Amino acid sequence: MGLLRAGSAHRLATTHSILMTLVMLIGPRVVSPAHTTLDGINPQLVSAEYSVRGTVLLAALNIERQIKEDPTNHPYPFAQLIRAHIGNPQSLGQIPLSFNREVLALVADPSKIDHPKILQIYTADAVVRARRYIANIPGGIGAYSNSQGLGVIRGEVADFITRRDGFGAKAENIYMTDGVSAGVRLIMTTILSPGRDGILVPFPQYPIYTALGALLNVSTVGYYLDEANGWSLDVAELERALATSLRTNPDIKIKAIVIISPGNPTGQRLSIENMEQIVRFCVENGLMLIADEVYQDNVYSDGPGFHSFKKVLSLMAESRTVDNGIRSGAQQLELVSFHSISKGYYGECGFRGGYFELQNFEAEVKAEMYKLASLSICANTPGQIATGLMVNPPQPDDASYALWQQQRQRVLASLKRRAEQITSTLQRLPGVTCNTIEGAMYAFPQVMLPDRAIEFAAKSGIAPDLLYCLELLNATGIVTVPGSGFRQREGTYHFRTTILPPEEQVSDYMRLITEFHTAFLQRYTDDREDL
Repeated sequence: MGLLRAGSAHRLATTHSILMTLVMLIGPRVVSPAHTTLDGINPQLVSAEYSVRGTVLLAALNIERQIKEDPTNHPYPFAQLIRAHIGNPQSLGQIPLSFNREVLALVADPSKIDHPKILQIYTADAVVRARRYIANIPGGIGAYSNSQGLGVIRGEVADFITRRDGFGAKAENIYMTDGVSAGVRLIMTTILSPGRDGILVPFPQYPIYTALGALLNVSTVGYYLDEANGWSLDVAELERALATSLRTNPDIKIKAIVIISPGNPTGQRLSIENMEQIVRFCVENGLMLIADEVYQDNVYSDGPGFHSFKKVLSLMAESRTVDNGIRSGAQQLELVSFHSISKGYYGECGFRGGYFELQNFEAEVKAEMYKLASLSICANTPGQIATGLMVNPPQPDDASYALWQQQRQRVLASLKRRAEQITSTLQRLPGVTCNTIEGAMYAFPQVMLPDRAIEFAAKSGIAPDLLYCLELLNATGIVTVPGSGFRQREGTYHFRTTILPPEEQVSDYMRLITEFHTAFLQRYTDDREDL
């Protein structure tokens, strides 16, 4: 045994010596780490476009960096950006609702709830609400919730929908989400098969739908809103879009239609009659209805307020004046309705809270949807709490009600005044048309660009309205989004601006746009100007 061990040791030593000699002769092997290149990543991601945070914003961030690095000698005629590219109210000075923040603070730190002086710091109804949430959230907001969301919050959402529409809603049909974008992705991933299915989306549209369509490899077929008639929706256009898709892509099954009401970026709201026509269209063509209703609290025009598709669908399902086929179809029509805490008068974008409600979905489909939701574990719990506060605000007998109502009315009244002022100013600009902002948070004016500007943009390899927005940025610091990012009609040029700059700054904001627009037109119409 000893000789065997000795022999083994000798062989190992000899092998080691040979290996070391080889290393000395040829040198150590150098392995270069592999780098992922653009060609090596998901091509669907590369093809997806999300212009709201696209080229103009990237240019703006570069400008902002230059200003910070050299505050006194930078080359720009402004000291800071005006971020009018995205509906992010609190980034432009909107004040959070006091009641909401009190409850959120107590739920985040439940150790304070039993402090003997708690009612000297927080209002009584905020304390009561926080106690209720704490008692119904096992482990607190630092723990995972059910993948569908906290039961207590889903119950509040169901009660809100029932009060709003007059028709019952069930917590089991509610999904809490990290903002509406996450909900849209969950729905599209569930119902659409890559390479085989598609959806109808409005053009101009909020680009999350086309971006996710590209990412998921599903077809997004546009139907155009009628700009000449206040961005109205003509059912004949829906029929045209669907027929064109069936003719040109017969292998693609259109399964759903997206309706954004009030509209983004177009700011229009739908009449009840128009909504009924859309329901009929869905029934007749076997389409699921996806209702993006995140701006339901942002209605500024006179007349009836917001009406949900849930309410219109439910009324049609019960009506004896609707023909039997449509009534029966309305009773079975699949409907997904979205809402969010990011807009309205609350503007809690950073909390990433929202929900969607399902109607008339098969149990097996809902089970698969739950499985998909569980891959992300759950929506963030502070956002879920903020959503509960949105749908269940203080009531008239509560201690916080007067302040809550005052804050709410102040925000909504100011948004309406800003919408009117921005619309009227844009309508007075030469070569600009702008429909009245009936709802949401945006103006979407059309700009008749000079031929020289269009030619210069073509030579530069960019869209003409992108040229306009980039020059607006460099001249004023105003960040907007070109209409080409929203799939506008060919041959038209727009830009989207929010109505969110603080009211006391709106006059200066519009003055900057007016001065820039005048100079832009002069530059690109003066033949003597060297481009």
